[in-house]
Amino acid sequence: LRKSGVRKEAPTAEAGNGGCRCPPSSGGSRLPPSGSAPPQVCGVALVAIGIYAQVALDKALVASTASAAGTPVAILVLGIIIFFISFFGCCGAWKESYCMVTTFAVLLSIIFLVEVAAAIAGYVFKDKVRSVLEDRLWDAMNKYGEDKVLTERVDELQRRFFCCGANNYTDWSSIERFRVNNTVPQSCCRVNSTSSPLCPQGCLQSIEAWMKEKILIVAPVALGIAFFEILGIVFACCLMKGIRSGYEVM
Repeated sequence: LRKSGVRKEAPTAEAGNGGCRCPPSSGGSRLPPSGSAPPQVCGVALVAIGIYAQVALDKALVASTASAAGTPVAILVLGIIIFFISFFGCCGAWKESYCMVTTFAVLLSIIFLVEVAAAIAGYVFKDKVRSVLEDRLWDAMNKYGEDKVLTERVDELQRRFFCCGANNYTDWSSIERFRVNNTVPQSCCRVNSTSSPLCPQGCLQSIEAWMKEKILIVAPVALGIAFFEILGIVFACCLMKGIRSGYEVM
């Protein structure tokens, strides 16, 4: 009889300590990476929004207040935190570390909840923002001519928004140096105007309209960031499930 040419298959597992151990695979497939790339995009977007908000509020004479100045800084810090958390998630996906991916998902979920809470608080206290803005404008007007920096910023504000005073040009009559001569700052005057030489609208209304216009731009970006964060959390949970299943098989 001729010996059969059938080759014996190599064992796929080794017995040891009452269990089986999977052999290393040279061409095996790894678990798919988690959705940490979208949160990285969110981090970069938040950093960009924070820088933009800081520059814009500074031009609008609002950034000198503690509450207004803290908002862009908080956005910047949040963006940087999300950016580094995303790298943490990438590392966990690459190493297939259940602990790291879980931490990534938990931290991203906490940040998402904080952002939702901040959005709700911003809507609830929107009237407080108007009050703070009005106080800041009156403070700058009272120091007009005494503080060189504030004087230049008030002039720049009135020229940029084509406004005069906090509510209207009559507000300047409450300031001693302008009440005596019944005058207003030169920045209140409209250049080459054939009708009224003074800007009739107050700066408070102009800044509010400007802020509403910017919110219409920022709101879709914020919704996009929230979507990508949710996507990152879902992908991380899927990866956690995949890693957990792999551990159970082994």
